[in-house]
Amino acid sequence: MTGIKQAGEKKLMLFSGRAYPDLAHEVARELRTEITPTELRDFASGEIYVRVAESVRGSDAFVIQCHTSPINTWIMEQLVMVDALKRASARRITVVAPFFGYARQDKKHRGREPISARLMADLFATAGADRIMTVDLHTAQIQGFFDGPVDHLHALPLLAEHVTRHMGTRRLTVVAPDAGRVRVAERWTDRLGCPLAIIHKRRDTERPNQVSVHEVVGDVAGRTCVIIDDMIDTGSTVVRAAEALTSRGATQVIAAATHGVFSGDAAERLAKADLAQLVITNTLPIPACFPSGKLIVLSIAPLLARAIGEVFREGSVTSLFEGES
Repeated sequence: MTGIKQAGEKKLMLFSGRAYPDLAHEVARELRTEITPTELRDFASGEIYVRVAESVRGSDAFVIQCHTSPINTWIMEQLVMVDALKRASARRITVVAPFFGYARQDKKHRGREPISARLMADLFATAGADRIMTVDLHTAQIQGFFDGPVDHLHALPLLAEHVTRHMGTRRLTVVAPDAGRVRVAERWTDRLGCPLAIIHKRRDTERPNQVSVHEVVGDVAGRTCVIIDDMIDTGSTVVRAAEALTSRGATQVIAAATHGVFSGDAAERLAKADLAQLVITNTLPIPACFPSGKLIVLSIAPLLARAIGEVFREGSVTSLFEGES
């Protein structure tokens, strides 16, 4: 039998979808447990079949799935897994989605658009999820879309520790790539004790992922600049921000983000960018084609394991971030 038991036969059981099993097994090693065997396969029609190989009655079940490409397939698989556990009488089911899909669709920018992030929360609740655990949502307000508890973890301490260990804090400037990231950037400046710069840009609402950088607000000349963001998708924002900072006298530019989505030809674009380092976590699998020269990947597994342990023991997930602003 897999799982961790406590007094009274309370049992933690860990489950993994097929999207990114390496991360799930890393989390399992941190917890000193194993992934519960589960049969996962596709029918000829493309429908997904799930069957858990062991009894889950009364267990505290954690279902890890990364919402990576093909994202809709893996979200559906996680939903079906949750439904299977609910019908098998798991006591509590926690959806662990290190990267929460559709999080950028958290509001209506124009008429007749969906709010897909809310739909995601509703789907997991309907499937039987009791709580959601995720890392660095695109906007914190998404937590309010789910009626149950949401454990919103932050990669800032992990990323900031790497930056300070390798770059120090002298002559360091934190850069928000747009106005929407200013609050997050301020948390970085509070932690590192360094100044803040902002890149003013404008998105074309008719052309997704198209960005025009206009100006840098703040002193970056002669400084090491750290561009921070929650995710890097096509890489256009980071590349153009790096160009703007370099043209204004930055000595070197680093980019730090939680999620490496890397859609399309992002890997090639970022490899050519004027970046000293690109620091991300492994909330999503890294494309095999990504040049390793400037890419630094930090493991999010210890943080996920600690949070899962706190939830299982009825402890405090907030305590993981005590001291953070």
